[in-house]
Amino acid sequence: MQRSNVLLSLLFFALFGLFSACAPTGGTNETAELTPRVAYAPTAEGEMPPAIIGNGGALEGMDLQYVASDSSTTGYLAVPAGDGPFPALVIIHEWNGLTDRVRQVADDFAAEGYITLAVDLYSGQVGTSQEENVALMTAANENMPSVIANLNAAVAYLKGRSDVTGKVGAMGWCFGGGIALSFGLDGDQHDATAMFYGRLIDDPARLAQMDHAVYGTFAELDNGIPTEEVLAFEEALKGAGIENDVHIYDAVGHGFWLRIDEDMEVRSSAGLDAWTRLKAFLDKTLRS
Repeated sequence: MQRSNVLLSLLFFALFGLFSACAPTGGTNETAELTPRVAYAPTAEGEMPPAIIGNGGALEGMDLQYVASDSSTTGYLAVPAGDGPFPALVIIHEWNGLTDRVRQVADDFAAEGYITLAVDLYSGQVGTSQEENVALMTAANENMPSVIANLNAAVAYLKGRSDVTGKVGAMGWCFGGGIALSFGLDGDQHDATAMFYGRLIDDPARLAQMDHAVYGTFAELDNGIPTEEVLAFEEALKGAGIENDVHIYDAVGHGFWLRIDEDMEVRSSAGLDAWTRLKAFLDKTLRS
């Protein structure tokens, strides 16, 4: 009987050690074995990310609940293959929510060598009509402290990973572009803001609170963001002493960059130039 108790005890401790060794460590951060990886495959000169030209493949990342005690908020994490450490990006969806096109873009940034977290600002909801999109966007804009807290949690998650260099940028499109700018002003410390369209600020005193460079891509035919507003934003950035790369592209409209494939003939040239500028901006702000 005594021998049986000893054997059972040894078996218990062996199993305990096995499960302990396999358990994830580091809070919310996954071990390398549990995180899917995206092969390193940066775009060559003259190429654009596959997702924005309609060639995004099967998703290679994973869903991630990055906000503590909030199971309804589920982002999407894409991690490059290799040991790193890597710079990181938070990407912010458009007015309709976290869609597969945005998830595919996250994979594309992972292929460029960035650990990328596509956030969810709508608690898992995705709009399917203009009315739904407006309602979701309005609700988020009316609760900016919650939005900023969500993005702070995303940055904290990324900075908490052992395979992140410590440098994190934030970027977004349309609704997400304006949110990226607000986050650059009011969020926890990060190292770069990139925006494609989005709500603007033209007060140099307000923009002087920014402590990092800004990238902006805008469209001449964007009825919601007139050229005059973009120029005023650029002048305000200069007046505040904020390094910036802001450009308005002719002959394209709002939302052109994320969906080059909808009009390749018109959008390709502007889309490629915007991508080339963005790559250079991220290299300078997050890799140097």
